[in-house]
Amino acid sequence: MEEHVDSDHQLMVEGGLTFPRSMQIDPRRQRFPCCIVWTPLPVLSWLVPFIGHVGICREDGVILDFAGPNFVCVDNFTFGAVARYIQINKDKECCISPHPSAFKGEPEYQHDDPRRETLTWDDALQKSTQEFQHRSYSLFTCNCHSFVANNLNRLGFHSGGWNVVNLAVLIFLKGCWVSKSAFLRSFLPFVIVSVLGLAFGGTTYLTFLALFAFLLVGWFLLGTYCFKSLIHL
Repeated sequence: MEEHVDSDHQLMVEGGLTFPRSMQIDPRRQRFPCCIVWTPLPVLSWLVPFIGHVGICREDGVILDFAGPNFVCVDNFTFGAVARYIQINKDKECCISPHPSAFKGEPEYQHDDPRRETLTWDDALQKSTQEFQHRSYSLFTCNCHSFVANNLNRLGFHSGGWNVVNLAVLIFLKGCWVSKSAFLRSFLPFVIVSVLGLAFGGTTYLTFLALFAFLLVGWFLLGTYCFKSLIHL
């Protein structure tokens, strides 16, 4: 668990990667340039703390998140301040296609047009935003993870292949905590609910919790890897 304090006069070094001043993170202003961001969800995160709401950020640090039917929220993270983040080195970890329509599901691109400019990070996010502004929202089939996975595939992050499951695993394993208070805000409700559940429900509560987690995780595993048309990207 780390607490990052950024300075306008320093380079930020994280995970062996050096980022320029323009890519520095500022949690006070909720600016996370080229980051995947995460925050806990009410009720759901109290029961299963690795579940949360995710978004992806533009190069200027503004957060984009799929917040509801036909609605991508801009610069107002839907469920509160960012608790965890992963910053991406877009020059080393992404392979953004020079052809914007090369992403699966879009019309075939005419490769003989020399006037077409290279697709940038923000261009890719804009195209995903435009796509999800015409999508229905469903917790179980098309949610905030679908939106971020769509962006990561469009960006060619680590060669693509992202879905709601491996994105959740990435954030759980690699996400950096914004601060100690963000860590407490994420896990303290789970601890309190668990203590109360055990005190009043005992093994019945444990059985309910295990069944709930099994069904939820099982749904996304089946929908992602067995019935691929269930979970939209």
